[in-house]
Amino acid sequence: MNISVQSIVGPGFLTSEPVHTAVVVGGGAALVSAVIGVFTVMRGQSFAGHALADVSSAGGAASFLLGINPLLGFLVMAVLAAAGMEMVRIRRARERDLVTGVVLGAGLGLAALFLYFDVTSHSTTGAAITVMFGSMFAIPAAIVPAALAVGAGSLVLVAVLYRPLLLSSFDPELAAVQGVRVRLVGLLHLLALALAVSLCAITVGAILSTALLIGPAAIALRIAKRPGRAVLLAALIGVFVTWTGILLAWDSYYWTPGHGWPVSFFVVTLIFALYVAAGWWPRSPVRVRDVAVTLAAPGRGEV
Repeated sequence: MNISVQSIVGPGFLTSEPVHTAVVVGGGAALVSAVIGVFTVMRGQSFAGHALADVSSAGGAASFLLGINPLLGFLVMAVLAAAGMEMVRIRRARERDLVTGVVLGAGLGLAALFLYFDVTSHSTTGAAITVMFGSMFAIPAAIVPAALAVGAGSLVLVAVLYRPLLLSSFDPELAAVQGVRVRLVGLLHLLALALAVSLCAITVGAILSTALLIGPAAIALRIAKRPGRAVLLAALIGVFVTWTGILLAWDSYYWTPGHGWPVSFFVVTLIFALYVAAGWWPRSPVRVRDVAVTLAAPGRGEV
C-alpha cells in the first residue's frame, strides 16, 4: 500500500515560514547539543548542563523585559553561569555539585524576579511558558544567522579541543601527565556547553533543554563502542527527534483543531522512548583506559 506524503505531512507544512525557521534553528540546536552532550555525559557533568539550562532562563526572562534578542539573553546568562561554576576552586569532585547547585539557585531566583517584572511592568503574556518550555514555531526568522553563528562557534571549539577534551574526560590524571591543561579544557568545555544550552533554550525551553542535551548523548553512549561514533550517532538522533517532533507538532493541529501540541513535548517523549529502547541494546561500554592511552600516544588519534 502506497503512503502519500500528504498522509504524513499536514497541509502547509512544507511551505510554512515558521516551520522552515524551526527546522533550521531546531536542527542546529539539536546537532550542537548532541555533540557537546557526549562529552558532558562522559565527564559526569550532566547536572552542570541541567543547571546552565535552568540558569539561562534568567537571561531569557531578561530579554523579554529589555526587549532584546532572546538568544542573546539566554547566551549571556549561560556564559556567566559557566564562568562562575568553573572559576571557583574545587578540591574534591563532590564540591563541583555544591557550586553548581548554588549557581543554579541564584539563577532561578533571578529568573523568578525577571518574570515577575515581565508580567507586572510590561504585561508580557506567555513569557514564562516561552522561556521555560519553548515555542519553536514562534522563533523569529531574524534569529537564524545568530543561532547558526553560535552553533558553528560551539562546534569549532569542540573540534579544536577534541583530543585533549576526550583524554581529560576519560582520565584527568593521565591528561595532566601528558601536558593537557585540564582546568583550561574544563573551562572551555563549559563555554561550549553554555553556547549549546542557549540554543536549546530558544527551541525547547530552558526547563526541557537537558533532555535535548543529555538524551541523545546517553542513547549513543549505550550503543556505540567508540567515542567518535557516539558523537556521530548522538548528532543523528538529536536531529531526528527534533525534526520528527516539529512534524508531529504541526500535524497535531489537525488532531485537535486549533490546539496544537508543543514541539518540546514530542521531542522529549521521543528521546525518552529511544532511551528506554536503547536499554535493551547489548551494551559494549567504551574501554576507558585503552582509549585514553591511545589518545595519549604520539601520532595516534584513532578513537
